[in-house]
Amino acid sequence: MHRAPDSAVALERAQWLAELLEAINQAQRLAWRLGVAEGDCEEARDLYARLEAVRNEVDALRFGDWTALRSEIDPNWIQLLLNDASLLPGA
Repeated sequence: MHRAPDSAVALERAQWLAELLEAINQAQRLAWRLGVAEGDCEEARDLYARLEAVRNEVDALRFGDWTALRSEIDPNWIQLLLNDASLLPGA
């Protein structure tokens, strides 16, 4: 949230990151259920771990220095997750 041009932009960014975090949390709950609670699915456990890494990145963006982190994040990380859509239910 640091160095945002104005408070409206910072608020919008904070809201977007909070919504993203909630979506990640929901996906993790589903992956946990599929990977552990309802059976032994290694792909679902791997997905859960990947989502945890993404969640950590989002937390860093929410609470850290946005400009410093922006240069450290591989811009293709989300594409890597999308390539594994076959791990999602119904895929």
